[in-house]
Amino acid sequence: ERSFIYQSEVVQGNVITREQAERIKPGMSRDQVQDILGSPMIADIFHVDRWDYMFTIRRPGAAAQRRHVVVFFQADYLKKIDAPDLPSEREFVASIDTVKAPKSIPSLVLSPEQIKALRIPAAPVSEGQAPQGAHRTYPPFLETE
Repeated sequence: ERSFIYQSEVVQGNVITREQAERIKPGMSRDQVQDILGSPMIADIFHVDRWDYMFTIRRPGAAAQRRHVVVFFQADYLKKIDAPDLPSEREFVASIDTVKAPKSIPSLVLSPEQIKALRIPAAPVSEGQAPQGAHRTYPPFLETE
């Protein structure tokens, strides 16, 4: 028997997916870019025309991930985005999903052999035989005025 020590999930930065990067178009304002990608992790006063978005995640049971996206501006408008190998939203979610799917999914339909193996129910009650329940006597109902 193995004992596991709890390990916390460590997430830093902005998750940027392929779908988000595809919405970024040259000529967009800084505000429009920020609305789509969020606030940059690094907006350096020495590189005012560059925003850096970094993302790292370490999750127990999943491979660690690290990404770096760079957005370049010229006169406060987007010039280009450098976003290599971004996953789609579905790919990202699948990559951090630590819940394992069952190896086999049971069938919800019985095979003919399984149907034959079922227990035969008891014979139905005939019309002349009414089911007998518990016999109870109750005091008479008294009418009050």
